[in-house]
Formats: sequence, structure tokens, C-alpha cells
Amino acid sequence: MTKAELVENMAKDAKISKAAAGSALDSFIANVTKALKKKDGKVTLVGFGTFTKIRRKARKGRNPQTGEKIKIKARNAVKFKAGKKLKDAV
Repeated sequence: MTKAELVENMAKDAKISKAAAGSALDSFIANVTKALKKKDGKVTLVGFGTFTKIRRKARKGRNPQTGEKIKIKARNAVKFKAGKKLKDAV
């Protein structure tokens, strides 16, 4: 499902305009991003799941085209753990 399809479904389900649904989705994405940028970033949606920020350590890797060894820098990543309702639905 694309963002456009999601906006269309949200508008239909909530009986609102696509513009309002698009604004709501953009606001949701912005607020989740803002929360995850914090030091202990975590967003929990009961029944749906939890987004958490994790730190990946620096490590050594290999370029698959050349076989050359490379260093991969440490970075932040986002982890999602599905909630019970989502797991049961899928």
C-alpha cells in the first residue's frame, strides 16, 4: 500500500476529505519522527505496536562488488515490534 492509497482509505473510513486525511497522516509521521529523535525515543500505540530507536555499533563489512573490506559507521536505527492485535490480525 502506498501513502496515496493509505490517505484515500483514511479519508473514506473517517468520512473526511483527502486533504484532511493527508494532513493528519503527515502530522502523525512528523510527530513519530520528532519523538524518535529524542534521547530515549519510543512511540507505543497499544494494540498496534512500538517504534523504538536503537543504536547500531560500528562494524566491518565487505563491498559485494569488489570484495574490498570497508568500515561501517555506528548509527541510529528504528525498530518496530508489532502489538498483539496486529499479530493476531496478520
